[in-house]
Amino acid sequence: MRILYVNHYAGSPSYGMEYRPYYLAREWVRMGHDVQIIGASQSHIRCRQPELAGQYRLDEIIDGIHYIWLETPRYCGNGIGRVRNMASFVSRLYRESKRIAATFKPDVVIASSTYPMDIWPARRIAKLAGAKLVFEIHDLWPLTPMELGGMSRWHPFIMLLQAAEDYAYRYADTVVSMLPRVHDYVASRGVPRDRLHIVPNGVDPQEWAAGSVELQANVEATLSAIREAGNSVVGYAGTHGVSNSLHTLLDAAAILRDEKVAFVLVGGGPEKAGLQRRAQAEQLHNVRFIDPIAKEQIPALLQRFDIAYIGWQRQPLYRFGIAPNKLMDYMMAARPVLHAVEAGNDPVGEAGCGVTVAPENPEVAAQGIRNLLALSPGERQAMGLCGRRFVMDRHTYPILSERFLAACCS
Repeated sequence: MRILYVNHYAGSPSYGMEYRPYYLAREWVRMGHDVQIIGASQSHIRCRQPELAGQYRLDEIIDGIHYIWLETPRYCGNGIGRVRNMASFVSRLYRESKRIAATFKPDVVIASSTYPMDIWPARRIAKLAGAKLVFEIHDLWPLTPMELGGMSRWHPFIMLLQAAEDYAYRYADTVVSMLPRVHDYVASRGVPRDRLHIVPNGVDPQEWAAGSVELQANVEATLSAIREAGNSVVGYAGTHGVSNSLHTLLDAAAILRDEKVAFVLVGGGPEKAGLQRRAQAEQLHNVRFIDPIAKEQIPALLQRFDIAYIGWQRQPLYRFGIAPNKLMDYMMAARPVLHAVEAGNDPVGEAGCGVTVAPENPEVAAQGIRNLLALSPGERQAMGLCGRRFVMDRHTYPILSERFLAACCS
């Protein structure tokens, strides 16, 4: 089977996020399928961008996957520059659609770029090639910028998003969602329930079975010093953004400042500088910030956490469910998790691998940390192992890739 996967923000282990297209495509290649991924040359979530050297397109083979990078302009943040970048990718893909359909001749075309406008060139390619069209839901746009960003439904950009979403639901042969509770919403947009399939995020078990890469020396030294001082470690690893509710974690750190608990935040993002300034101004000496580390070091890092934290804002949008990658990593590392969320699903509660508390409530977060640390090391280990079993049974990419293909062929 020839599979064309359109994802503006597609990445790889060498380029960085977004990883899902790479992991799914790699499994499909291993099954014997021919896979092409089409992505933009510029993405705000990659750590490194493809080098097009002034060309409008770059073809590259990564682990048997044929990547096509289409030139798009640089941008920063979520303003007009990002919208211009989206428009450039969609228009370039539309112009390339006839050639792609004729040369690659896909059997399946997947439109999967977070925003839904890629459905227009994806459908053109599918129609020209006689292929099945699959629409993959990451976030519910335009609902996400409306509910999280406060944008009016009559804003021209929102109206464009709505037109694209309606088009996707009208013409896609199959709809795949990472979010587990979208059934009613998608049905309200006219999609029969038998056309919707849930395929969540996952992990690559080989990355965890191959043996952990050692932590870089400065990170190891920082964590060792915390341990030697007799502290337990509450850790967070991931993007420092508004949606990650890290100010709540700092509030909890302030409550626990006189207890033998250290808070370690690893990663980068738009909120990091503000969080650092706040920790310094409030003299939160029990908080440490560590710069992003290589992906292959994450298993070793997580083993140094006594508790892994993940938090969310209190947002009605989460009624459709959540599917965070970092939670999969926490669970694979067999760490007990403090989960601050109110959503349509709760993987931590479902797996029995930690404690779930109300979001944006530092008092209950602090108490949740106390409750977990009051357990014996053996009890916390058993709790963490529940999470690992949960992921291994349901959230590995060899399993998810088969589920995705089954949805495409249904």
